[in-house]
Amino acid sequence: MKIAIIDYGAGNIKSIQFAFKRLGYDAVLTSDVETIQQANKVVFPGVGEANHAMSMLKASGLDDIIPELKQPVLGICLGMQLMCNHTEESDTKGLGIFDVDVKRFSNVVKVPQMGWNTITNLKSDLFLGIQDNEYMYLVHSYYAEQSRDTIATTSYETNYASALQKDNFYGVQFHPEKSSKAGEQLLKNFLEL
Repeated sequence: MKIAIIDYGAGNIKSIQFAFKRLGYDAVLTSDVETIQQANKVVFPGVGEANHAMSMLKASGLDDIIPELKQPVLGICLGMQLMCNHTEESDTKGLGIFDVDVKRFSNVVKVPQMGWNTITNLKSDLFLGIQDNEYMYLVHSYYAEQSRDTIATTSYETNYASALQKDNFYGVQFHPEKSSKAGEQLLKNFLEL
């Protein structure tokens, strides 16, 4: 199986590669369009600032390629947020795969939300073998609003979409590569889609 991790200068790539290695797979880090298009599975990671990340995607033409992909694609954290219509972070237009906007938590709660929180209302094969109210690891200041694409919910100041799905596109706000056995199960499920 060919697994491509999209390389556009967003951090935290090594831990994702190691997570796949633990499952017995090599994932290639690449910005090569052909390699991404020919992969069986594509991971769209992201740690960093939305506007900078979007300009990196545009510079390499990946902003046009990602929405056209036909194989299962998994956006993680900022990757998921960039798959939405718009984020309040630096007033950034996203890829528009998920018809939802990304908002900033208010200062009523500690921002960023950092640490373990539960995911509920699980609605996808992505969560096979994962219990409702399972804990996942999160680090973020922005969240995707609830929408028809929501397949998991987390509560922090408000109920927000901690996972989204539309057709072959999946997004998770949490970091499966840092979420112990449940996160590993999710990555395994993604590979088996």
